[in-house]
Amino acid sequence: MLRLKRLMVFSLFAVCVITAFSFWATRQPGADVRGALSPPPRAGAKLEVFSTGITTAVNVTRSPDAQWLIRAAAQTGIPARALRAYVAAAATANDSAPMCGIGWNTVAAVGFVESAHGTYGGGSLNTAGQASGPIVGPSLNGAGFAAIADTDAGALDGDARWDHAVGPMQFIPSTWHLVGRDGNGDGKVDPFNIDDAALSAATYLCAHGRDLTTAQGWTDAIYSYNQSDSYIRQVRAQATAYAAKTGSAE
Repeated sequence: MLRLKRLMVFSLFAVCVITAFSFWATRQPGADVRGALSPPPRAGAKLEVFSTGITTAVNVTRSPDAQWLIRAAAQTGIPARALRAYVAAAATANDSAPMCGIGWNTVAAVGFVESAHGTYGGGSLNTAGQASGPIVGPSLNGAGFAAIADTDAGALDGDARWDHAVGPMQFIPSTWHLVGRDGNGDGKVDPFNIDDAALSAATYLCAHGRDLTTAQGWTDAIYSYNQSDSYIRQVRAQATAYAAKTGSAE
């Protein structure tokens, strides 16, 4: 009987040690509790080319070919003005960080999940890429969402007490202050403009030397945008669908 009790105590001790070690291991740098998902295929795109054969820039970002844009917008259901911004943003981000390898379809998938490409609530984008109305997310007051006290005196979200995510790519004001980019060359950095928002999102996803052609790099990038496994799966499914409809990059 004493031997049995000793065996039970030893077994319990062993389980505790193994459990503690497993918890410690998952908290170490580089340990990841998420399973990395294989990245979606990178959708192809045809960029505008002038008669010299040189692909050039329009404003700050590079524009897709007009005929390709019309065709791809019809294939995907993405508003042409938003699609133009996504393609330009991915091209510019890859020019700045060649190892990133982000596809426009990943940027577009984030735009779809965040605001239905700037059409959330019945809105639309005008020819300049400006949202027809302010796209402001719910109050981040801790009631069902993270609690983030105001960081911009309500300048972007109209709330001087709590922050809200803003614009078609849904940036928190404090994050926008750090990563906001001028995507259309008008000298302003506006989260409600799809060119600025898309370029900022692509730049953010490519940060920290991520390689989005790898499973870990792509998963980490999307997780940094929204720390939700279901969000990652939704973005991946949408990006995969866009690639399937328009063709993958060679």
